Amino acid sequence: MTKTAPRKVRNPLKLGGSVWLKSGTETLGGAARIALLAAIRDSGSITGAAKAVGMSYKAAWDAVDTMNNLAGQTLVMRATGGRGGGGTTLTPAALRLIDTYCAVEREHRKFLERAGAAIEGFAHDWQLIGRLGMKTSARNQLAGKVTKITRGAVNDEIELGLPGGQVIVAVVTHESTQTLGLKEGGDAFALIKASWVMLMEDTNAKLSARNQLRGTVASVTKGAVNAEVTLTLDGGTTVTAIITNQSADTLGLAQGQKAVAVIKASSVIIGVND
Repeated sequence: MTKTAPRKVRNPLKLGGSVWLKSGTETLGGAARIALLAAIRDSGSITGAAKAVGMSYKAAWDAVDTMNNLAGQTLVMRATGGRGGGGTTLTPAALRLIDTYCAVEREHRKFLERAGAAIEGFAHDWQLIGRLGMKTSARNQLAGKVTKITRGAVNDEIELGLPGGQVIVAVVTHESTQTLGLKEGGDAFALIKASWVMLMEDTNAKLSARNQLRGTVASVTKGAVNAEVTLTLDGGTTVTAIITNQSADTLGLAQGQKAVAVIKASSVIIGVND
């Protein structure tokens, strides 16, 4: 039996960011270049500084030349002669640049810490932002929590609790359950194409379709052949179906009417935010 590697435990989410200095539209220095300048200051050698920050000798001098050009003044000077055979030194302007960057970076770090502490439920909000930015061709994207996982011989049945109390069920493979890291109480979302949603009057009819979501018709938009019908469920979740105009007329669908969205469990795709 093939074993699936355990899902990695995530560290708590925190705000992050970087600081860099610009000269016009060009970047004068960020953390890497400032670190190079600081290493030159400490070692007095471009060779030693390059080694300290993990650069080649040539890459270090290229970076120095770029900074000198962008700053419009000399930041790094080559010293020749002397008992040690010369060396590399920083000008007062370069030393001020290091101090300025470090001061700004300290304040930036404090800002991120304060902002992160001030945002209650940041991890949850970040997941929400991720869902809002998700693009998919599926018209229906329903977010909820996994309330139950029923394992079968081949597939698993996943129950997803929606806001308002209704439940949507999906049938997925064991591999999908493991790959997605699905577990009871975890966040997930259901993707359903509008053409996979059937509508019926709000009755107690018995159907083989596993999902029967009750709601109120919010809108009916007719086209040349088909109509787009949107239901609002308890909790504010909406479900949209594409049906023929004839079906919409037969059901007498109109805004404010009660209706049921019928969806086969095999038509529901489950996803998670990684």
